[in-house]
Amino acid sequence: MISEAAAKLLRQAGEWCRGRNGWWRLAVMAWLGYLLVRHWGDPRYQSLIHPLNFGIHELGHFLFMPLGQFIGIAGGTLLQLLAPLAAMFMFLKQRDYFAIAFAWGWLGTNLFDVATYAGDARALQLPLAAPWAVTFHDWNFMLTRLGLLPHDQAFAAAFRLLATASFAVALTAGGWLVWRMFTLPAPPDKAAKSSPE
Repeated sequence: MISEAAAKLLRQAGEWCRGRNGWWRLAVMAWLGYLLVRHWGDPRYQSLIHPLNFGIHELGHFLFMPLGQFIGIAGGTLLQLLAPLAAMFMFLKQRDYFAIAFAWGWLGTNLFDVATYAGDARALQLPLAAPWAVTFHDWNFMLTRLGLLPHDQAFAAAFRLLATASFAVALTAGGWLVWRMFTLPAPPDKAAKSSPE
């Protein structure tokens, strides 16, 4: 049974959809679906979002470096995953429900990236772009330090599963919001406007 808080959130999100333009948001949902299929088909696929994800990853190393070597190295992955979650909370405060759904897809792209990186911990075949990465691999270091290097493929599979779940949330929530935009009549004050949001 749905909780009262969840029911209230659904009502607010539904009303937020009233009078909004669903066409461009439908295109965004189709693009997220395309990204999911591409990530499933090719573990090394990099979407248009990848450069942003990579930049956030590298920034994470610098931000977490004062907390010690292990956290500094893990910080790339940590910030890469925290950024979309922080965006979700920001969009929730702004009551932009479609942006929240998109942020779930963004998180999914990051989880797929992390899965690829973790799965390469033993093979060390990925071309790493950071200047210091010629001799250094985050996930090789972390899993070696934790004594879990033989399980790199299990970590990769877990991250891929989480990525798929994150995309499922994005596509389900975003699809529902778009459907509500198309099915709810515009409020009277917006009915006369030719270009709703």
